[in-house]
Amino acid sequence: MTADRTKPEIDAPTGAAPADLVIRDVIVGDGAEAAPGDTVTVHYLGVEFDTGEEFDSSWSRGESIQFPLRGLIQGWQDGIPGMKVGGRRELVIPPHLASGPPGGHFLGGNTLIFVIDRLAVG
Repeated sequence: MTADRTKPEIDAPTGAAPADLVIRDVIVGDGAEAAPGDTVTVHYLGVEFDTGEEFDSSWSRGESIQFPLRGLIQGWQDGIPGMKVGGRRELVIPPHLASGPPGGHFLGGNTLIFVIDRLAVG
């Protein structure tokens, strides 16, 4: 189960940032599948595509987090459904599905990479 996994490391991306959402299962889980709008419990790491700099991590805070998908950036709303409990998934999210254009949110205009461990249903 993912509860004993350690914080992932993200290799520096090469090439241009993708224009569309990229979903890659690192580990396919064997538990219940997430549906759109579900509340999920996860551990995650977020880094900027261009710099590789970490901007957020539940691992760094030492605790997982639970939230409804409906309240998250579109890249998570589109990238988490279908993910099973026990899985680890990487999402590469372009700006229009992340924090929007430059000038609003501090991550605006950036492509973001998240590695997410799905811990539980609800």
